[in-house]
Amino acid sequence: MTLAVVQSSTLQGLMQSEAERFVAEHPRSVAMAGQAAQVWRGGVPMHWMGDWACPSPIFAMQGVGAQITDVDGKLYDDFCLGDTPSMFGHGDAAVALAVSDQIRRGAGFMLPTASSIIVGRLLAERFGLPLWQTATTASDANRAAIRWARAVTQRPVILIFDGCYHGMVEDAFVVLRDGEAVMKPGLLGQVHDLTATTRVVPFNDIAALEAALAPGDVAAVLAEPVMTNCGMILPQPGFHGALRSLTRDAGALLILDETHTLSSGLGGYAGLHGLAPDIFVVGKAIAGGVPAAVWGVTADLSARMEAAQARIGPGQSGIGTTLSGNALAMAAMRAMLTEVMTPAAYERMLAGAERLVTGLKAVIAARKLPWSVVHVGARIELVFADRPPKNAADMRKALDHDLVTALHLWLINRGVLIAPFHNMMLASPVTEDASIDRLVAAVDGFAGALEGLSA
Repeated sequence: MTLAVVQSSTLQGLMQSEAERFVAEHPRSVAMAGQAAQVWRGGVPMHWMGDWACPSPIFAMQGVGAQITDVDGKLYDDFCLGDTPSMFGHGDAAVALAVSDQIRRGAGFMLPTASSIIVGRLLAERFGLPLWQTATTASDANRAAIRWARAVTQRPVILIFDGCYHGMVEDAFVVLRDGEAVMKPGLLGQVHDLTATTRVVPFNDIAALEAALAPGDVAAVLAEPVMTNCGMILPQPGFHGALRSLTRDAGALLILDETHTLSSGLGGYAGLHGLAPDIFVVGKAIAGGVPAAVWGVTADLSARMEAAQARIGPGQSGIGTTLSGNALAMAAMRAMLTEVMTPAAYERMLAGAERLVTGLKAVIAARKLPWSVVHVGARIELVFADRPPKNAADMRKALDHDLVTALHLWLINRGVLIAPFHNMMLASPVTEDASIDRLVAAVDGFAGALEGLSA
């Protein structure tokens, strides 16, 4: 039997036995799940918390460094890290001290603090754009960037890449199906046809990008420098250069959402590769898990924003929320930018990522698996395809739901957490070599189990 046959014919038995093991070893989490179902719709405070491969949610008790302990006393090597907000580790002492000090003096005032000036300077130095605004999440930041792009250019269309993810931004819930733009399956409560003002093309397809920009109605291209949420898809050589030149030629702004690619280096992927966005967005990890995001703009775009605001006149802009830029978030960002997100921290993260990539590739080679590994900075993806896909359409073919679920459940039962949505793994500055080796060994054990099923 081949591996493909195992996936379709006998994987269910493996998943059943692993599910039974989970229930037996997590009595308190299972009991708490029953209690939570009585008060939280779907059994969890936010429905994504129910998207793990295990039969019921794991209830966390604490996180220290790159490990989590659950209510059953089980310890996990954490390569999910809150799906990125805790990318630099749980319970960092510098952030804890800054947040504790600020909360005693007030969480927010609808007024700037002295720390906000320092944070603004630090953002400009690190990411290269001179002027900044805050938001509570990257979703909010992306929404603000899109609204401003339309105001400045007086154009209606936003261009995105098939398979992208930009939080809860309505304009990004469009995908390609058989070459046609459609709203994402499962989208709730959407009453307007998003395809009327959102154009979508495959990532890495320069010809399609040029054609989509040709009508001259695109306000902005909203892009992740590396596609990270439909499986990881790297840009092909020359793609980013073409993206920047084509957007400039078409009079469209370029918004880079680096919420996930912040793992690349001190200045994000754009800083590492010399990209030049008009707007730069980053959330999640920027405040060490305290809800916060920031977005920066060039001086030229800021001047255009002023002109647009003068043209539109006074009133409500529809941009901003009360909690954005609060003192607590500023204190956390200041600590992150000065004490946590340091060159030494990135050096440790990237070294750990390299160790993990090397280990996973060794398993693939030794067992002759039709899999591959993709990574950007400290973010690593195990792909169930022998060649890393170059676009979302090809990646979707590799995302075998049952195989992904079986791997995740196998890892959970062996004390390893990776992001629940696909095979994404993060190395943090405090991830120990032993934890990386345990993850590699667990993946190897899973591959061995598949071989046993195919024997």
